[in-house]
Amino acid sequence: MAFSFISKRPLWQNILAAIVVSLCLVSFFLLTLNVITNHGEYLTVPEVKGRDYKIIQSDLEKKGFEVVIQDSIYIDTLPPNIIIKQFPEPEATVKVNRVIYLTINCAVPPSVGMPNLIGMTFRNALMELKSLGLKLGDTIFVPDMVKNAVKDQQIAGSTIKPGSPVRMGTSIDLVIGAGIGGEELPVPDLYGLTYPEAKLVLEINGINAGVVILDENLLDTSMGYIYWQNPMPFDAQLMPNNIHVGQLMDIRLSLEKPKAKTDSVSSVTPK
Repeated sequence: MAFSFISKRPLWQNILAAIVVSLCLVSFFLLTLNVITNHGEYLTVPEVKGRDYKIIQSDLEKKGFEVVIQDSIYIDTLPPNIIIKQFPEPEATVKVNRVIYLTINCAVPPSVGMPNLIGMTFRNALMELKSLGLKLGDTIFVPDMVKNAVKDQQIAGSTIKPGSPVRMGTSIDLVIGAGIGGEELPVPDLYGLTYPEAKLVLEINGINAGVVILDENLLDTSMGYIYWQNPMPFDAQLMPNNIHVGQLMDIRLSLEKPKAKTDSVSSVTPK
């Protein structure tokens, strides 16, 4: 039989042979393991923070490191693809083929939803912009009863609606209420004007539209005519009333154009 020679040898010889074979296998395994794991070969991790990822990647791989982008964030004051953080830290001693994890600055700024800043104080609006990675652009002050309150939010002169996607780092212009001015002017007479015409008159005089009430049969303000306003142009003694710049004026609109007034004081009463 093929294994008859084993049974013919003394037991101690078989045991010795098994030990010798086992030692040879273990030695071969350890030698192979050293080659596979590069045992005894170490590298010093270089400083790569502040350098361009696209440039440094090939250099690290040539030196025996593996490179993995662990995270990417956006900082508008740094160039794109700049390495912000690395692990292991510089000067650390590691084995060959050790992975270096990098955090880099995004090449393209991510988008965020535009917050609703209308009605916020200027300070709170500024904090909200900063928390979302947005910048403060121009500040435009307009007469308004509520001082330092945000009246509008704009990009390049156009209103930006809340929830609209905006790139981080974008400058947002804010229209801020400057309070009621000390200047007084005669109350403009809006009777008989369409709402767009009256709105233009108010804007020219630095007066803000307050409560706008529509009659039941009127669905669109642009189709309405003004038949009542508060404050009125004249008082009961037909003396001109004055209004402060930035003050509010309430108006009522009807679908039909009101009849011409017979005197300086409107005789139409609110419905």
